[in-house]
Amino acid sequence: QVQLVESGGGLVQPGGSLRLSCAASGIAFGIYVMGWYRQAPGKQRELVALITSGGITTYRDSVKGRFTISRDNANNTMYLQMNRVKPEDTAVYYCNANRPGWGNPYWGQGTQVTVSS
Repeated sequence: QVQLVESGGGLVQPGGSLRLSCAASGIAFGIYVMGWYRQAPGKQRELVALITSGGITTYRDSVKGRFTISRDNANNTMYLQMNRVKPEDTAVYYCNANRPGWGNPYWGQGTQVTVSS
């Protein structure tokens, strides 16, 4: 059974930092493209960052220079380091595991991030 479990969300002040984690089980983690997505109230889910099996990263423009995605293949875990957060970063953040051409991607249950003073 595939499980993606996010953790690390919470309330943070503008300008602060937060680190999200995604622990994966039931998949060959190292060969999956892993990603963080987010969904704010009333908005569509959007891609935040991706990291390939080889460590190549992609970010949406609004988080470039502030967020860093990384992965630890030995421990089947992905991270999102969020620095200099802004109120517009407030959303539920979801972990995604995708293997292009091999069926539907897997999703975690999400973790709430709220940026507010």
